[in-house]
Amino acid sequence: ENGTGKELVARAIHALSARRSEPFVEMNCAAIPEELIESELFGHVKGAFTGASEGKPGRFALADGGTLFLDEIADMSLRTQAKVLRVLQEQAFEPVGGSTLRVDVRVIAATNKDLKAEIAAGRFREDLYFRLNVVPLRVPPLRERVEDIPPLARHFVEQFSRAYGRVKSLAPDAVAALQEYRWPGNVRELKNVIERLVILTPGDAIGLADVRRMMGADS
Repeated sequence: ENGTGKELVARAIHALSARRSEPFVEMNCAAIPEELIESELFGHVKGAFTGASEGKPGRFALADGGTLFLDEIADMSLRTQAKVLRVLQEQAFEPVGGSTLRVDVRVIAATNKDLKAEIAAGRFREDLYFRLNVVPLRVPPLRERVEDIPPLARHFVEQFSRAYGRVKSLAPDAVAALQEYRWPGNVRELKNVIERLVILTPGDAIGLADVRRMMGADS
């Protein structure tokens, strides 16, 4: 699900691997327009298309030796999926308007969609799915790991207290109230709620009443 911390998981895998000293490069596939995604992934050479006044390396080239994190990979078009599959199979690609480059890249892909359902609907390539599905990891939503809420909440309180120059603590009953909420926005939503609590709570401690007032405003 969105907001669970997929990028943090990818960064942790990279940081604990033999590639840790090499680049970690990320790309949100859903945020790049279809007409630009190939240039973003594979780069282009000068003059490859109108407006290409200089060459630009793509994310695969930038990640050479390291890790490329492709977030929301299910939002790629089938055409782009085919090109990514080729890179995974051959560790080689052509920049737009250029000649073949070879790379050594670990790819970590993430999605909030059910890829098997996407395959059945004809929106995701089955061969790419099997190529990616070497070590599958499921990042559970926050409602399935409520034991993570207290340390996460306290971490965010400390982070935003420093950022805003405010002295804040989190009362035990306030933590318990946070654990009762289902958090549809997951860790990202928890982080935003804690930031608002740090900013808007008048005293030095965030209590049960503060949390209930904030959560009531959200509901």
